[in-house]
Amino acid sequence: MDRTVAGPEHIDSVTRCITLAFAADPVWSVALAREDGRTDHHEPYWRLFVEGAARHGTVFLLDGGSAVSVWLPPGAPELSPGLETALEDLVATALDDLARASIHELYRRFETSRAAVPVHHAYLSLLATHPDDRGRGVGQALLAADLADWDRDGVPAYLESTNPRNDHLYARAGFARIGGFQAVRNDAPISAMWRDAGRGPAALQDQPAAGAALGSGSSDARST
Repeated sequence: MDRTVAGPEHIDSVTRCITLAFAADPVWSVALAREDGRTDHHEPYWRLFVEGAARHGTVFLLDGGSAVSVWLPPGAPELSPGLETALEDLVATALDDLARASIHELYRRFETSRAAVPVHHAYLSLLATHPDDRGRGVGQALLAADLADWDRDGVPAYLESTNPRNDHLYARAGFARIGGFQAVRNDAPISAMWRDAGRGPAALQDQPAAGAALGSGSSDARST
């Protein structure tokens, strides 16, 4: 399998993969829903987060886009000031008043969850498998390759899973659930998950139990 760092020429394909993968996500399909049912704002929405992470060289593709991952390295901002402004404009024009208020509260809940874990971590913002390639294990393969890189650098990882069906896949990769919260518009569960550097499946029993605190001191693996 061929893993590639996304360049400017890959932004469109990465964004498209995420848009398709998250079309029915329990959290984001509802958070981005419009009263008229239109979804043409989804792709420009996800593109902002892809572009934001691509600045750091931490967006990856497997086999040309069968699976994609969007990471933030320790301490890196998710969006540049220009992308922040673009996000605010998009939310203001694409969503109605209730949806706008709800998505801002959802952002706050993600930020509160992430603030509770140690600052030094790699953040898995998005992990997606193209619908045509589901069931082949490509998402797991990409995640394993990404984690191997962070392990070499001694960097732990954090994510928020917005689809409970995927939590066991993250556990298989060495993540443990350390907490969680609910979405705003439909109370869908979101799992906060942590992985110490170098922790693989064999070491999973040493991870904190579900809901355990990490000590002092983690915007969203909107991962599907």
